[in-house]
Amino acid sequence: MQIDFTGRVAVVTGAASGMGAATARAFRAAGAKVLLVDRNAALLNAVALELDASLEQVTTMVGDVSQSAFCDAVIAQAVTHFGRVDAVVNAAGIIVRAGAVDTTDEDWMRIMGVNVSGVFFMARAAARAMVAQGSGSIVNFGSIWGDVGAAGVAAYCASKGAVHNLTRAMALEHAQHGVRVNAVCPGEVNTPMLASERNEPVSAALLERLAQSVPMGRLAEPEEIARVVLFLSSDLASYMTGSLVTVDAGYTAR
Repeated sequence: MQIDFTGRVAVVTGAASGMGAATARAFRAAGAKVLLVDRNAALLNAVALELDASLEQVTTMVGDVSQSAFCDAVIAQAVTHFGRVDAVVNAAGIIVRAGAVDTTDEDWMRIMGVNVSGVFFMARAAARAMVAQGSGSIVNFGSIWGDVGAAGVAAYCASKGAVHNLTRAMALEHAQHGVRVNAVCPGEVNTPMLASERNEPVSAALLERLAQSVPMGRLAEPEEIARVVLFLSSDLASYMTGSLVTVDAGYTAR
């Protein structure tokens, strides 16, 4: 079935690269007007121009989602600029590759600020607007590491576990308001984050080694995750709220 977002408005954070950019492309391909959010102005503007050279159907806001005032301003801008907000996708995220004893206070606060507070602030602002209009969908980016954990990424695992339970709680709070809240939980995806903060150079051999840890024997492409996000945001998922949808090629089925 074709997903049609014509006349609807989506907000996507982390939209300058990786799964956020792929999600923004999926919404535009489905006809949505899109507000793109990221800290990287140059990359964000490049994605915006790619999606709509006239910038009539796409707009951007550059800032830090860990700041609640910025998140409030993003949702207010979506409503002011496009008249409403139908879907909000919290794709912005960072990773710190360190075990608990090697994670500094600064790194802990930074990852919690973006991955947890950023999701909370944006989802809270979105929920307020969506309750007022009587409809809307919020999709948060969780992770398989939010449920099963992994050594060497303690803060990241903790942050994604928090996102999962925030998703469930907000889904219950707004089930009677026409607002659905779900999470997508990717496994290994071929994105800039996958390559970031590693102790060895990112090479074809490293990527192949990561791919072989997955039952399907390959990494996901960002577009494969974006299609699930689009589905969760659409009317096809009208009976889904509080769901954590794992997209990991069987990694956590073992």
